[in-house]
Amino acid sequence: MARVSDEELTELARELGTALCARGWLLATAESCTGGWVGELITALPGCSHWFERGFITYSNFAKTEMLGVTEETLSVHGAVSEETASEMASGALKHSRAQATLAITGIAGPEGGTPQKPVGLVCYGWALADGTLISSTCRLDGDREEIRSRAAAAAMRGLIELLGSGQQAQEKAGEAAA
Repeated sequence: MARVSDEELTELARELGTALCARGWLLATAESCTGGWVGELITALPGCSHWFERGFITYSNFAKTEMLGVTEETLSVHGAVSEETASEMASGALKHSRAQATLAITGIAGPEGGTPQKPVGLVCYGWALADGTLISSTCRLDGDREEIRSRAAAAAMRGLIELLGSGQQAQEKAGEAAA
């Protein structure tokens, strides 16, 4: 599978900005294996300061603990690449920012670093919203380091767009039911 195109990544960042602006919300990102790629895509867009609050690049375990509050227990029991860590990264980004929505990415982009239990291409995501919503997901991405990282950035943005859209649809349905 090929790297996600720059055009597609830019369009996802725009869609995410539109969804956040519709709610009047700010975003914070917590990135490990993508090294700030989502934040770079967002800050390339004019006007992103209306909806992007900050990004955390927490590549090391120490940074995940110090900046986001990921517990040492979570890291020792589940590892840096786990849904538990991704969830704590997303929650921590929410707690350590003024944002109402966060996304987190942690994974093994390769070419080294994989194990039979956690192969290269394993990526975990976390998404948190100010209303208490906390969702995590794991996927296995094929490709070289750049392909894995670009696809991880795209998947994280798609996941939050979907989450914000489903919340909007639920709010609309609740409004219709009340009418």
